[in-house]
Amino acid sequence: MVPEGSHVKSAYLDEKNGICSSDISGKLLIDCSTIDTSTSLQVKDHIAQKFPTASFYDSPVSGGVVGANKGTIAFFLGCAEADKNLPRITELLKLMGGQVIPCGGPSFGLAAKLSNNYLSGIIAIACSEALDMGMRSGLDPRVLAKVYAAGTAQNTICDKFCPCPGVYPEAPSSKGYQGGFKVQLMRKDFALAKEMAERVGSKNVLGDVGLDTYTKAMEDPRCKDLDSRVVYRYLGGQEDWKEKQNRD
Repeated sequence: MVPEGSHVKSAYLDEKNGICSSDISGKLLIDCSTIDTSTSLQVKDHIAQKFPTASFYDSPVSGGVVGANKGTIAFFLGCAEADKNLPRITELLKLMGGQVIPCGGPSFGLAAKLSNNYLSGIIAIACSEALDMGMRSGLDPRVLAKVYAAGTAQNTICDKFCPCPGVYPEAPSSKGYQGGFKVQLMRKDFALAKEMAERVGSKNVLGDVGLDTYTKAMEDPRCKDLDSRVVYRYLGGQEDWKEKQNRD
């Protein structure tokens, strides 16, 4: 699992040190990076041509650092249900995560992950804005979180990765936005998702606004290198609400 397509290319295709520089015949290769689908297919095609008995699969993950530490992350596998390797792949990946979801075929795991991260990124922005407007109206964010969880706004971001500090103790926001999915990576995945949408002809009315928001948050020195839910800080959310409550 590496950050970008260029890293995946280097890891597999570098003539001196790449995985394909040695004999990988019969090997099972699972790449868990979140990259563009074209690079993944390029690597897969190279392996298929040079090592016909080897098998390459894309299998990006979701669940964040919290899920990784707990061993509960989900794997989105670029694999058909009928693939003969699926039982073995599932057994291996279950050692690290909670779910293995076959997405249908090569690069489909990546397409699913980019779709997921687009939605996750949009929800984080919407959740930050909704919390801010409620808090500025006098509501306790813990109450708002209960309302969202009980109502139609229920979402995993607010439940487990709440952008507002002090609502969910294990959320990166409650730890100074440390230890999560960096805002630069969210910006990268969001851009890849937007490119995919354009390529397949999907209309995204929130795409430009979302990408601009994460780009500016990434460039903000108060937010750079921190968990992507730091978008709450970028948007002006109240982080010292507990201190204000104590003073009042």
